[in-house]
Amino acid sequence: MNNLLAKQNLTTQDLQMLASEMDKRKKSTGTTWLLWFFLGGIGGHRYYLGKTGSAIAMTLTLGLLGVWTLIDLFLISGMIKKANEQIEAEIIQQLQLMNHARNREVAVGKE
Repeated sequence: MNNLLAKQNLTTQDLQMLASEMDKRKKSTGTTWLLWFFLGGIGGHRYYLGKTGSAIAMTLTLGLLGVWTLIDLFLISGMIKKANEQIEAEIIQQLQLMNHARNREVAVGKE
């Protein structure tokens, strides 16, 4: 929801840059599911989604002998969505910083 509010202040060019960067950085649903299927017991999908702490715990416990892996079956979609929202928020923040710096340069140039 915060991303939606932040996007309102972006120009068309900024939104195009956002879409381009999201295409490059977003986490793939297919890749995540393949990692869960083949490496779920050791947390491969969690490493991919940036959940390193819980991924290490899964590796050390072998996914609590498969129970945690099965639970993740129901959680993966939400984890992918949250990871992609975080990536989008980071890109929006970078765009806002670039715009702020550009506006300061213009303001200083006018003085």
